Amino acid sequence: MEQRGKTRIAIIDRDKCTKEKCGYQCHKVCPGVRMGDDTVTIDAEGYPVISEILCTGCGLCPKRCPVDCITIINLAGETGAPIYQYGENTFRLYGMPLPQKGVVGLIGKNGIGKSTAIKLLAGHLQPNFAEFDKKHTHEEIMSRLSPDLQNYFRSIGEKKVKISLKPQDVNKLTEIFRGTAEELLRISDERGAKQEAIERFDLKELLGKRISVLSGGELQRVAIAVAYCRSADLYYFDEPAAYLDIKQRLGMARALKRLSEEKSVIVIEHDLAIFDYLSDYVHVLFGTENAYGTVSGVKAARSGINEYLDGYLKDENTRFRDHSITFSLTSATEAGGKSMKFAYPALEKKFDQFTFSSEGGTVREGEVIGILGENAIGKSLFVKMVAGVEKPDNCEPLSGMKVSYKPQYIKAEEGVEVRELFISGKVDAAFFETAKRKLALSPLMEKKLTELSGGELQRVAIALALCREADVYLFDEPSAFLDIEQRLEFADLLQGLITGSKKCAFVIDHDLVLLDAISSRMMMFAGAPGRQGHATAPSGKREGMNAFLKAAGITLRRDKESKRPRINKPGSALDREQTEAGEHYYYEG
Repeated sequence: MEQRGKTRIAIIDRDKCTKEKCGYQCHKVCPGVRMGDDTVTIDAEGYPVISEILCTGCGLCPKRCPVDCITIINLAGETGAPIYQYGENTFRLYGMPLPQKGVVGLIGKNGIGKSTAIKLLAGHLQPNFAEFDKKHTHEEIMSRLSPDLQNYFRSIGEKKVKISLKPQDVNKLTEIFRGTAEELLRISDERGAKQEAIERFDLKELLGKRISVLSGGELQRVAIAVAYCRSADLYYFDEPAAYLDIKQRLGMARALKRLSEEKSVIVIEHDLAIFDYLSDYVHVLFGTENAYGTVSGVKAARSGINEYLDGYLKDENTRFRDHSITFSLTSATEAGGKSMKFAYPALEKKFDQFTFSSEGGTVREGEVIGILGENAIGKSLFVKMVAGVEKPDNCEPLSGMKVSYKPQYIKAEEGVEVRELFISGKVDAAFFETAKRKLALSPLMEKKLTELSGGELQRVAIALALCREADVYLFDEPSAFLDIEQRLEFADLLQGLITGSKKCAFVIDHDLVLLDAISSRMMMFAGAPGRQGHATAPSGKREGMNAFLKAAGITLRRDKESKRPRINKPGSALDREQTEAGEHYYYEG
């Protein structure tokens, strides 16, 4: 059926729908059905199906649905047909990004169509224009595409363009390859880049390991290297910074920038500083998560990112968010009270192959300590000792404080619903309502923990940790699996909880934008990853960030409009000026 001119879309969450158990309330209350139209019908499996053509958007069925499984979204203006839809009452994508010379970045929330766009561009999905009950010929597809997209898909169809894709889920590598990392790189090296990839992605020490035993970060680096080594015209990298520490993220970004000098590269990434550093052009994706996504026209990177943060697209004259995401200038200064919250002694811990030590330090009321360092250097171990999960070798466990701890790896308990978790967790009810709204937890409350995605489980764990009554809040990599907006919502919640209170927090993360937004002071971790680690005492934020950025070989500035942190391009005038002045962190010339 022709779908052009629709003004709304309907989504039914089949995981929540009870079918005949509710007596099909959506069918009973629909005015269209009462008038004899097939606005709501029942399919062969017993699920209701809402006609998006006949639906008037009255809102009765979402209100009457006893399990809140129906979403009706009124679209603003003429949208035309989606370029792809997965099925009846499911997610659909409007518009498409296009490769350009250099790096094209796709920015938007989770569940908004970025990975779907990549699959379409890679030829893993074929445009169906929401006509998913028929097989489209190549000629039919071409006739309904814009001239630019026609040229692209013609090249794909005629196999004139070769594509290399680094998928979002790198764990699939363990399912399709049983050998070592070195063997996988050797058979993937179609352009003689194996040795370069080993050096750029720091793979030397894991070459002899079997793919099945690699950690998430190791798998990620191997997956990036495999895509990098293939001979292709277009390279797609879906969330390449996930699981990587800051040093590895910068190495990855530099490698992809170099690749883009000769090839076209498209990147999806939620680390805003790395995304900005990588991208030459940007497409903004907006819409409603897991319902529909719309792809904006191509924009210069800086203006595209700022429009995304503002929630308003100038060329399209479209506002897709009712508020702007802002960055306070005070985030670059030290905060916190003057009264000491607690002091901890020098800590030591030895394992068979790893030793850790830290200087003693003090933490003040109302401050957040940001923790920076490479992977496998002892950051999680330090936080576990503060939490009482691990016992130091040289002293008694830290005690006398009530601790709320969000670990790095979250285990979903079998048979437990999200709602039960918060009921049994003795949470602050008022703060929970704020966290539930900001982290969009309402649709998850009736789901079991084992049914949640990585990002959903992370949001639930963050909210639970924030809502517990405690003296000290500990967060180990809270940004993992979260999109840009969710990361900044977490920052806002944490600041609201800690600032001006008698509480304090430690946060481990690799996202510089997040750490800049939340940290009052910093702790630096250094050593030999996997063998030895040492932590300094908390130091001034400028002092700590300046030392870390200098070691990483980068300088930061603030964007003049949005005030967001930006990594200077290596060798640029500002980069040289800041480096010469010894001010790697927000130089004010």
